[in-house]
Amino acid sequence: MSHGIKKELMVFSGSSNPELAVSVASDLKIGLGKVDLSRFSNGEIYAHYLQSVRGGDLFIIQTLANRVNDSLMELLIMIDAAKRASADAITVIIPHYGYARQDKKTKAREPITAKLVADLLSTAGIDRLVSVDLHAGSIQGFFNVPVDHLTAVAALSDYFKDKKLKDLVVVSPDVGRVKTAKKFADYLGADLAILHKARPNHNKAEIHHVVGEVKGKIALLVDDMIDTAGTVCEAASAVVENGATDVYAAATHPVLTGKAIERLEKSSIKEVVFSDTIPIAKEKMINKIKVLSLAHLIALTIKNIHDDGSVSKLFRGDV
Repeated sequence: MSHGIKKELMVFSGSSNPELAVSVASDLKIGLGKVDLSRFSNGEIYAHYLQSVRGGDLFIIQTLANRVNDSLMELLIMIDAAKRASADAITVIIPHYGYARQDKKTKAREPITAKLVADLLSTAGIDRLVSVDLHAGSIQGFFNVPVDHLTAVAALSDYFKDKKLKDLVVVSPDVGRVKTAKKFADYLGADLAILHKARPNHNKAEIHHVVGEVKGKIALLVDDMIDTAGTVCEAASAVVENGATDVYAAATHPVLTGKAIERLEKSSIKEVVFSDTIPIAKEKMINKIKVLSLAHLIALTIKNIHDDGSVSKLFRGDV
């Protein structure tokens, strides 16, 4: 029992998204914790907390993207170091949960890497996980610790609400994103359309049918992530071919690998809006891209967890 003793709130950052961590700490009006993250000559990762974390309520912010394997290993090492330094509670904040696309077996002899990552984090010793717009909500069930699943839907939809776009139709790029698209449509008071998509290979998509009316309307394509941008650009072409007047896109996670930027630049998409769950390199910041920060949402989540308050009201982004 704590006997009323308040544990010190401490926020630390891995190396994958320090800008977001700095913004979160600033919103909380605390300094970002000091940790030495370096490498041995053979590439092994070293983590050393430069301040006492004994008895602290620790929050480690690390997104699993870009160099995803290094980011994951660094996070595991930071968790282990904090646990061995007698931190009272360790909450990991993973804005983009890596390996989430492999959340089930679709063919024989495949791994379920989303579960493997959950096992690694649990074994390392986390007490809680916070993530944003998981690729599959079922990933929450892979953990035996509390999981707070935040969403960027409110922030993204607010942006488009402020634009006051007329005759708007929200378009889901496939049936798997219909639930998210429906939330956007309801919030914006817009119609809903669905694209029927086939995926013959990883990172390759083919649009076959548009279900719903897009002719004469402004189309807003929504997804949880844009990786190679093949799906969203194919979707943009499909809605334009079916009569859409303008095309916008919104996604929580800007993975943006391969020829993604080239495809977006050449596409009929007028603007692509992301959150800052993954940092975008300067050379990839084309004029079409707009980034909205989730620092305030994450800071409120941290505060509510630390104060034993409700986090569920933040799941919809009602902040």
